[in-house]
Amino acid sequence: MILDHNYFSTLWIIILFHFGYCSICNKRNVYTINHFRQKCYTSELITDFKDWTFPNSFSLSKHFPIDLEERNYVRKVKDVLFSKVYPTPLKTQVQLVAFSSDVLSNVLDLDSCVAKQANFVKFASGSFLPSESIPLSHRYGGHQFGYWADQLGDGRAVSLGEYLNRYGDLWELQLKGSGKTPYSRRGDGRAVLRSSIREFLCSEAMYHLNIPTSRAAAIVVSDDEVPRDMFYDGHPQIERAAVVLRLAKSWFRIGSLEILEKSGEIELLKQLVDFIIKHHFPSINEGDVDKYVDFYWNVVNQTASLIALWQSVGFAHGVCNTDNFSLLSIIIDYGPFGFLDEYNPGFVPNTSDDEGRYSYENQPDIGKFNLKKLQTAISPLLTEKQKQSTDDVLKQYSVIYKTKFMDIFRRKLGLITEESDDENLVAILLKMMEETGSDFTMTFCNIGEISLNNLSKNNISKNLWALFTLKKHKWFKDWKNMYLDRIKRQNTSDRQRQILMKQTNPRYILRNWMAQLAITKAEKNDFSEVRKILRILTDPFSIQKEAEDSHYALKPPSWSKQLKVSCSS
Repeated sequence: MILDHNYFSTLWIIILFHFGYCSICNKRNVYTINHFRQKCYTSELITDFKDWTFPNSFSLSKHFPIDLEERNYVRKVKDVLFSKVYPTPLKTQVQLVAFSSDVLSNVLDLDSCVAKQANFVKFASGSFLPSESIPLSHRYGGHQFGYWADQLGDGRAVSLGEYLNRYGDLWELQLKGSGKTPYSRRGDGRAVLRSSIREFLCSEAMYHLNIPTSRAAAIVVSDDEVPRDMFYDGHPQIERAAVVLRLAKSWFRIGSLEILEKSGEIELLKQLVDFIIKHHFPSINEGDVDKYVDFYWNVVNQTASLIALWQSVGFAHGVCNTDNFSLLSIIIDYGPFGFLDEYNPGFVPNTSDDEGRYSYENQPDIGKFNLKKLQTAISPLLTEKQKQSTDDVLKQYSVIYKTKFMDIFRRKLGLITEESDDENLVAILLKMMEETGSDFTMTFCNIGEISLNNLSKNNISKNLWALFTLKKHKWFKDWKNMYLDRIKRQNTSDRQRQILMKQTNPRYILRNWMAQLAITKAEKNDFSEVRKILRILTDPFSIQKEAEDSHYALKPPSWSKQLKVSCSS
């Protein structure tokens, strides 16, 4: 059995080249070097939020034209990238739901005690801004479910500014759910508690799974009422407004370029692409006549790697529109996402996706579709010869994806060498998992937990519940023998195999039912489950008593199959 381009699970390559390096701090953004010299390097964390400030030496508002209209109303915007928009404060009392101590300390230089301070909670809700902050909402467009949607933009997000931390990294801070902007269209600019909890938890979960992603610092909730028709069935309900304080090195996306090309704003398009290359792709020579082709090659390569990587943990992005695809190839805009329980290639995490366009198995092909739209967006900057070069680059996408896929699945199976028949080994395993309904995450965990001796004798206990399910398949004996022979040929110990697999295969993921438990409790002002899940997902590869006691590594409860997630948030 040979896999074609539509076999989907993935690779475990941590895309280090995606981030690049600067000579001072081993981090990406080249422009941070001079700023880094201007900032006092200290290992001490700030314990009083009043002492925390944005730098005033760098701002997107200094590099790009800003919308001259500062009144905040929905409108068509032209010839700019950003509109100046202040967050709309919540009307009722705000509560801190949870915070990421890792983001606070290792990104924002803040001691965890700061999270409980009133000014920080106000900051995270949008009712207090440092004096240096220039709040901006970004104008972009996008292809949504395959069709051009014209102007979209940050309809409920405001970027507060860029923070330069003690490591020399520059991070763009953003509030999601902070009120109306010129890009809100028919929306109210708010986000509800359930979707905000999911984004907060998943951002941090993916980071600790070593997958390039935006981060989430904190989530707050109020009693402000927000009507939402969750399943678009004519039965809206009143939900509570929440805000997520999230961060990324950049929020530029494919749609950021598309809107400029579609609107004929070519000078601004060139300015933006040059900026992105200079500040986020230091390996590209800014003076090279083919720099835009090199830029395209980098994005194609890294996007293929990212999708392969997120699929390796059974993740499916529910809205893979071009406005949700980062130019830095990180996961952004967590909406209706989902992780596989039973291995089902046709899994669709978004009930709003009636046609299954963004099913798990379709996501690599959707990545190629989006990259084709990126190619169109930068085409005004290319010569005819360069356009042909980008055609050749895009043709390599499937090869890159397949290579990454096999790299990661070898590691997921404890393989350190490469053989031509490895594709069959993986393909047969996935087919057995699909036909038996074996759990995606725990099948690999169980294979890594069982000794080769017990596997060879078929001594599979019911405690290894996913593997116990898999062994019922009629092909299992033949596959098991293939696998044992393959391991034997690479001449490594069973212990080495198990260590590699345990380092590669997570035991805990953000399953829908886990998130729903946290949401249900949080709606009653009990945030303990949100905080517990966050603790567990910061170390997803290690067995944890707290997680085991909560049954997070057991078969999902039967009621979990009834859970649905939509675009309504």
